[in-house]
Amino acid sequence: MHGSTERPSEVAAATVSGRPTRPLAVTQLLRLSLYWLGLSAVFAGIGGILTGRLQFDHLVPVGTEGEAYVQMTLVGTLIAIVVQPTVGTISDYTRSRWGRRKPFIVIGSILDVVFLFGIASSNTVLAIAAFMILLQFSSNFAQGPFQGYVPDLVPAPQVGLASSLVGLFSVLGNVTGFAIAALAVRTNQFFLATMALGLVEFVTMIGVVLRVDKGPPPRDRAGRPWRSIVGEAWGTDILRERSFLFLLGSRFFVLMGAAVLVNMQTFYMAQSLHLSQTDTGTAQLEVLGVVLVGNILAVVPAGRLSDRVGRKRVIYVACLLGATGLAIVAAAPSVPIALVGGGLFGIGSGSFLAVDWALMTDIIPKAESGRYMGISNVATAASGIVAVAIAGGLVMDRVNAAAGYGSGPRAAILVGVAAYAIGALLLRPVDERRREDPVPSIDMEVELGATTAPAG
Repeated sequence: MHGSTERPSEVAAATVSGRPTRPLAVTQLLRLSLYWLGLSAVFAGIGGILTGRLQFDHLVPVGTEGEAYVQMTLVGTLIAIVVQPTVGTISDYTRSRWGRRKPFIVIGSILDVVFLFGIASSNTVLAIAAFMILLQFSSNFAQGPFQGYVPDLVPAPQVGLASSLVGLFSVLGNVTGFAIAALAVRTNQFFLATMALGLVEFVTMIGVVLRVDKGPPPRDRAGRPWRSIVGEAWGTDILRERSFLFLLGSRFFVLMGAAVLVNMQTFYMAQSLHLSQTDTGTAQLEVLGVVLVGNILAVVPAGRLSDRVGRKRVIYVACLLGATGLAIVAAAPSVPIALVGGGLFGIGSGSFLAVDWALMTDIIPKAESGRYMGISNVATAASGIVAVAIAGGLVMDRVNAAAGYGSGPRAAILVGVAAYAIGALLLRPVDERRREDPVPSIDMEVELGATTAPAG
């Protein structure tokens, strides 16, 4: 990367703890969040496109769709788990005329378009799996550094709003991806849909790279070689961050619960509700509509409410709503009943997306935001493949074989209900105080105790 001298006017002011103090204009917050739309669209859409191809292009024998989907996505997801924290940490120390995050975002986004073309052009499970590995590498090459942007630029009073916008654009990205995939299923235009995902990501990347401040200067390497920086990404010091680790576990299971519905919906519509390919695409658009309404109704109010009542309380409610929605979908005898469950799921998932990001931003060390936010996305990447492996490969195919074709997707969705419950339990030990907030000293606690002790 090129060396450069940072101009003070371009560097966000920061407190000793690393939190910026300069407020951002709403336009900057919007641009900062925009790339989430592109990133979310790619992986929401590619999942729906691949399951659609497995179900209706008959790439594999009937009854083995879940196992084939695992084969297409497993290794790529493992790559994502390694790449994102590693490259995020490298970006913390990277010096360039564009700042420490933007070079990775540009390179990763361009490669995403290339590898999406490879997926669109492939017609075997093996070839698709190979390009999915490359896509996971390139997208996480961009996403790891990008995730450090919110802690880089957003001051504490704006974290709730920024997190709400991140959640909103993630929701809009999911909706965009799901809509493209549903239209692909409905019209059998899988190639065009795959390339449309790449276009969406590329356009949103341009807006961020050209119009968002490059952020604070990089951390000082102090003469250390890059191999030492790479090793730092996986240093054991992170084990001391107890709240971060429990939040990571909670995030994993909550996102796993949501991923079950996202990845199993095509199979659910076609197998459990016995819909044709055209009707499956139509029903997916209907579910998408109610989930979108639920997301939009919840995402911004949830973020602002969490500033008042605390992040954890809002996440608990989000888990309850998400689990209830999935249970209704699993038992639904028809599309209209499934839509009710989808609406509740939408409110829950929108609330979670808004508040989880704020809580993660509050508790991580700000100087290492690229590293910690990269590691946090291990939960995101792993949750999807674990959901597919357990709900699809393990539960769906086996229940279909044992209880009849069509019962498998219902059983798979119930796995998501259990995941939401585990996610809520793991949230309990998390200390939700902002990292930069002062912790009361022992003397202060004694004084407060003496002041509030009952008389007599």
